[in-house]
Amino acid sequence: MRASVIQIAVDEGESVESRRRRVASLVRDQAGADLVVLPELWTTGAFAFEEFGSEAEPLEGPTHEAMAKAASDAGVWLHAGSIPERAPDGTLYNTSLLFSPSGERAASYRKIHRFGFDKGEAVLMGRGEDLVTVRLPETTVGLATCYDLRFPELFRGLVDAGAETLLIPAGWPERRRDHWTLLARARAVENQAFVLACGTAGTHARVPQAGHSIVVDPWGQVLAEAGAGEEVLTVELDPGKVAVTREQFPALKDRVL
Repeated sequence: MRASVIQIAVDEGESVESRRRRVASLVRDQAGADLVVLPELWTTGAFAFEEFGSEAEPLEGPTHEAMAKAASDAGVWLHAGSIPERAPDGTLYNTSLLFSPSGERAASYRKIHRFGFDKGEAVLMGRGEDLVTVRLPETTVGLATCYDLRFPELFRGLVDAGAETLLIPAGWPERRRDHWTLLARARAVENQAFVLACGTAGTHARVPQAGHSIVVDPWGQVLAEAGAGEEVLTVELDPGKVAVTREQFPALKDRVL
């Protein structure tokens, strides 16, 4: 299975519409991949809290339309990162979108753990409630977003639901970059699953981003890691390695809690 992780630079000064066109072009460039992953809140920037309300869109809004077409044009499974979604009742959510190679939306996931410690996303957006897994031809993916990475219980739930590959878009700050790579590897090791963690480059509302998107195998080995700037990681994954790892080192069978 070929996977492409697109680390996008989300800098101030570029319009949302311009960024949508640019990202759609980057996705189309990945034709030939099986799975493409984008970062969190790339339309606005994960720390651009003041823009969440003005840039929020319905689930099937302009970003949904553009990414559905990009997935179809490229013929790929596309995790289109996340958008600021405005629900019909007016509540905002940090919502991830997954599209099939035909451009159909296969799933959406509302971020469960909101970052901010009683400010920012934590007060501006509603909390998701549902764990989401989707069966692709090669693997079952489980969806999580950024701050979720710090909560291993969520990932245990995804594994219990059949997840073999964990997709984690993020807008992670540079000042905590060590945590980003450490936690991505930890989630891979403890769940014996592939982790595709896609971050952003650039600066969001004056907050430098970590970059360093990372792909980790079920044994915790780093298969690819980006630098600080805009970059595309393309990695060949063997989905069968999940079952082999879980059989050869059956730690998950020894779970008590």
